Amino acid sequence: MIEILEERKGQIVEKGKGTGDIECGKASAAGSVSQRACVFCGSRVVLYPIADALHLIHGPIGCAAYTWDIRGSMSSGPELHRMSFSTDLSENEVIYGGEKKLRAALVELIDAYGPKAAFVYSTCIVGLIGDDVEAVCASVAREKGIPVLPVHSEGFKGTKKDGYRAACEAVFNLTGTDEETPVSPFSINILGDFNLAGETWIIKDYYRRMGIEVVSCITGDGRVDEIRKSHRAALNVVQCAGSMTHLAKMMKEKYGLPFIRVSYFGIEDMSKALYDVAERFGDDRIMKATVDLIGEELGTLLPALDRYRADLAGKKAAIYVGGSFKAFSLIKALRHLGVSTVIVGSQTGTPEDYGYLKEIVDEGTVICDDANPLELARFILEKGADILIGGVKERPIAYKLGIAFCDHNHERKEALAGFEGMLNFAREVHASAMSPVWKLSPARISAAREE
Repeated sequence: MIEILEERKGQIVEKGKGTGDIECGKASAAGSVSQRACVFCGSRVVLYPIADALHLIHGPIGCAAYTWDIRGSMSSGPELHRMSFSTDLSENEVIYGGEKKLRAALVELIDAYGPKAAFVYSTCIVGLIGDDVEAVCASVAREKGIPVLPVHSEGFKGTKKDGYRAACEAVFNLTGTDEETPVSPFSINILGDFNLAGETWIIKDYYRRMGIEVVSCITGDGRVDEIRKSHRAALNVVQCAGSMTHLAKMMKEKYGLPFIRVSYFGIEDMSKALYDVAERFGDDRIMKATVDLIGEELGTLLPALDRYRADLAGKKAAIYVGGSFKAFSLIKALRHLGVSTVIVGSQTGTPEDYGYLKEIVDEGTVICDDANPLELARFILEKGADILIGGVKERPIAYKLGIAFCDHNHERKEALAGFEGMLNFAREVHASAMSPVWKLSPARISAAREE
């Protein structure tokens, strides 16, 4: 067993033991090997799904690891976003500056691909050598006649959450630039859904059936022209609160556009999301269509979940995700499957988020902020979790411990949002947790011998 680092003890609580609030929003403790990613990663994964924009990474080639294949985001048209580019800064640019190389790269790429806009991501080395990225972007924008937007995502400025903020500030510059294209009075923007495995299309279809126009998706299957008119929608619907609340607040302040927070994961939260939007418009036809839609979807879904629930009842889950909003929905979704949550944590949760988590989890559940692999492994063993739900960095922890794993991060290729996604989630949890292979894992064999 390991000892928790002294600086991190306030970031881990167990429901039923003590009354203090969990500490969060802190810089990662040195030596803890946090599961968090850098500022650039945060900005890149948020803006990446804008499919008709050019995405240029201004930095060394290593930063280009965050390129097209790190996400399951899909496009219904252009695929330019999947062709990530880098200025590939080398020793020469570090010494003499990389502005000339940046300008040359932008001009060449814009001429070759004709994007609607370009995003330029500043990485750590750019902040250190002092390139004037804004001046280069402004110059190329005037020359080429398209928005060229700097994204201030130097990694040493903070964490992945700061990257979300940088992304919001960059994309905000596109809003409010189209006052001509007609927009329905019953219209919304979807903020913070990134169309992983086509999830945005599922959600947009629900709204279409309700009689609501989706003006723009920021950023799943995003289009520059749609974002330009997004300020004239009637409501912003924020799915990933951690990444997009800052944009929603800026749009509310400048354009008076209200916003609500929702989640599209699980039965309860998906239903509530649709009802909350319908209630905002106060239209009887929209509300009736919403009731009919949810009734129809649940009539198909609930019987299909019964076979999975029968096998999974009594299983225990550990959840560790980037945004805490997903953890809320996952706890509820697992309960529908008879699975209890014994560990839950996130990389970017707020005091309000952790307060809500404390309300909805069972006694004895461990809640942790900005955990590291050793802590997660310890709690999984102590609580006897059968499955870990997380992302690509958590997968090796589960397999080393000999327990099941479900990918709920942005690399996945299977839709888990909406009513359709709930069935996919149940199927994936069942297939992984009930696999006979875990009986043969060294960790399980060793534990059985000790007992």
